[in-house]
Amino acid sequence: MTPLEPTHLHPTRPDGSPAFRLMTVHAHPDDESSKGAATTARYVSEGHEVMVVTCTGGERGSILNPAMDRPEILADIPVVRRAEMARAAEILGVQHRWLGFVDSGLPEGDPRPPLPEGCFALCDLDEGTAALVAVVREFRPHVIVTYDENGGYPHPDHIRCHEISVAAFDAAGDPDRYPGTGDPWQPLKLYYSHGFSRARVVAFHEAMLARGLESPYAEWLANWPADRPDSATRVTTRVRCDEWFAVRDEALKAHATQIDPTSRWFFIPPEIQREVWPTEDYELVRSLVDSSTPEDDLFAGLTQPADALRAG
Repeated sequence: MTPLEPTHLHPTRPDGSPAFRLMTVHAHPDDESSKGAATTARYVSEGHEVMVVTCTGGERGSILNPAMDRPEILADIPVVRRAEMARAAEILGVQHRWLGFVDSGLPEGDPRPPLPEGCFALCDLDEGTAALVAVVREFRPHVIVTYDENGGYPHPDHIRCHEISVAAFDAAGDPDRYPGTGDPWQPLKLYYSHGFSRARVVAFHEAMLARGLESPYAEWLANWPADRPDSATRVTTRVRCDEWFAVRDEALKAHATQIDPTSRWFFIPPEIQREVWPTEDYELVRSLVDSSTPEDDLFAGLTQPADALRAG
C-alpha cells in the first residue's frame, strides 16, 4: 500500500476541512431510509459524499401501505419501487446505484418454501462480490456501512448483502482480485448498523408511558424472544443526527408501497425522539486507521491525506 494518492481525490468542504466518502449497502429499496438515513442526510449536509447501493429491485416486496394496494401498482411494482427509490435518494441528497440482483422475497410457512431460482440470496458469492467491488472502486469510499451477520433481521437478502459487503471491503484494495472491475481501492472503515436494538425500543416505550401516552411497542416487547441478544451491546459508534430525523421521515414516506404514514414508524413524537435517542448507532468491525471507541463519527480517525491508503 502507498499512503498518498493524487490530490484531486481529496475534495474539501467549504470550511477547508476534508470531505470524505461514505457508502451504505442495502438489500432493498426503502432499507436506506429505515436504517441510517438521518446519518447520511447529516453527512451530505456537512459536505461529504454519500452513495447508497441497493442490491435488489425489491420486486418481491409486499405492499404494506393499504393506500397503495391497487391493481395498477401491483402490475408494475418494479417500476414503482425504482421511482420511489429515486425520490428517496433525492430527499436524502445521496448518490445511488442499483447492483442489479433480483429480490428473493421472504419465504414464509413451515416448512418454508425454497427460494426462487435466480434470486439474490442464491447468487454466487463471487458474482455478488465482484458487482459490489466494481462500485466500490468507482466511488472510492473511505467508509462502508452494511448489516451484521444476521442481516439486521434474518431476511435472506439481508444476509447475502452482509456477506458480499464484507467480502468486497476485503477484496477491493487487492489488485489481484476481480480484475476488470476498476483500479484497486481500499476502504478504511467498515461498520454494521444497529438501528433496532431492544434498548432503543424499551427507551421509547418507557418514555411514552411516562408521558401518559400509548406506546406502540408494548406487544412487540412482550413477544421479544428472551434469548435474543440485544444488538445495543455491540454498538461502538453513536452518530448524533436528530436534526435530520425529519429528512429521514420524508425519505421513508417516499417508499409509499412499503411505508404506511399512519404506521408505528411515526408514532413517537419528534420531540421525544430527539430527547430520548438522538443518535443512529453502529458497530465498528474493521478499521485500517487509529480510532478509539466509543466514537461519535463514522469518519473518526480519518485525516487528509493520510486517509488515502490504497493498494498499489
